[in-house]
Amino acid sequence: MKKIVIIGGSFGGLTSAFELKRLLGKKADITLLCTQDKFVFVPSLPWVSMGWRRPEDITLSLDAILKQKGIKFIHEEAVGVDADTSKVVTKSQEIPYDYLVIATGPELVFSAVPGLGPAGYTECIFELDMALKTREAWYRFLEDPGPVVVGSVQGVSCFGPAYEYAFEVDTELRRRKIRHKVPITFVTSEPYIGHFGIGGLKTSKRVLEDEFANRDIKIIANQAVEEFTPGEAKLKDGTKLPYKLSMFAPPMSGVKAVFHLGNPKGFIPVDSNYRHVKYKNILSVGVAIAIAPPEQTPVPTGVPKTGAMTVEMAKNAARTIIADITGKPVSEPEPLGVLCLVDMGNSAVFAKAKPLLPPRQEAVWKKGIIYKWGKHAFERYFLWKIKNGLTQLP
Repeated sequence: MKKIVIIGGSFGGLTSAFELKRLLGKKADITLLCTQDKFVFVPSLPWVSMGWRRPEDITLSLDAILKQKGIKFIHEEAVGVDADTSKVVTKSQEIPYDYLVIATGPELVFSAVPGLGPAGYTECIFELDMALKTREAWYRFLEDPGPVVVGSVQGVSCFGPAYEYAFEVDTELRRRKIRHKVPITFVTSEPYIGHFGIGGLKTSKRVLEDEFANRDIKIIANQAVEEFTPGEAKLKDGTKLPYKLSMFAPPMSGVKAVFHLGNPKGFIPVDSNYRHVKYKNILSVGVAIAIAPPEQTPVPTGVPKTGAMTVEMAKNAARTIIADITGKPVSEPEPLGVLCLVDMGNSAVFAKAKPLLPPRQEAVWKKGIIYKWGKHAFERYFLWKIKNGLTQLP
C-alpha cells in the first residue's frame, strides 16, 4: 500500500485527497495535514468582510468530511519536508510518504510594504480571520464614513478580491444612501485596469474603465506603494491618499515548510504533470506552484491561481500519481485555463480564458445579474460537493 501525504486542506488538498481515494481505494493510505481544522470557501471571504456571510455559512469540518472517505486527518502544521528521505516533519512527528502533494497555498508577505496588513494600517480579506477583522473595521467605518482606498500593492498576483471589494463597498454605500460621503480610490500595480496579471482578458480593460467611471471610483494604475501610515497611503510617485478605510492585497511567497524546494520566492517548480522538476514523487498544485508571468510589467505583478485552476491542477496531479502506481503512461493534460465569477456588488462578471495566458483559443468576459445569481448558486453547490467528497463532479 502506497503512503500518500497531502499538505493543505483547501481546494487543491481536498480535491487531490478525494480523487486519489476514489480511484485508488485500498491501494493507498492517504493522510492530509493542515494547520486549520476547517475548509473555508475562500471566494466568499469578500462577502464575509461586508457582513453578507457568516463563517459558519462557508466552512466545513475537515475531520468530518475526510473521515467519511477513510482519509486520515492530522491537524498540525508541517514545519519541514525532507525530500531526500521522503518525510514530512511536524513539531510532534515525522510522517513518511511514497508520494507528497504540496497544496499549502501561500504565505502572505505583508512585510513587502511598511504598514501593510492587519498588523499595520490596512485590512486584508485573504483569510477568514482577516475577513472578520475587516468586517469589524467596516462596521466602525459606517459610523463615521470618509475616504476609502482599495487596491493591490507591487508584486501581487491575486487581483480579483480587490476589485470585488471596491465594487461591493460602492454597492453597499449606495444601498445605505451615503455613497456621496465616501470618495473611493482604486490603486493597482497592474499596468492597466483589467490586466489581472494575465495580460488582460478580451474587453476587460475597456469594460472595467467604464464600470469604474460609472461608479465614480478613481483609478490609479501602474503604481507602487511606498508605505501606509495611520489614515494615509503614500505612493512611490509621492502621491498621498488619505483614508478612513483601506483594504490592500499583499504579495505572496511559498510557505516556510517547503520554501527550500521552490524558486527564490518559494514557489514550487513543476513539470506539465505537476511533478517537482527534481523530486518526481513530490507534486504541487494551486498557489504553491511557480508560473512565469506572460510579460514583464513596469511595476512587478504575478500570475493568479484561482480555485477553479487549483481544482483542475489537483485532478491532474492525482492522475499522475495513479498512473505511476498502476504502471500506466501518464497523459499530457490540456493547457491550464480559468473560469471565474467576479462579484460586482449588484452584478457580476463571468470570465473564461483558455489557456490562461495569451495567445488564447477562447476568451469570455460577460457581465450580468445572472452571473451574480450563478456565484451564489456555485457557492452552495461547491460546499455540498466538498462536504460529500464528490470531486469527480464538474
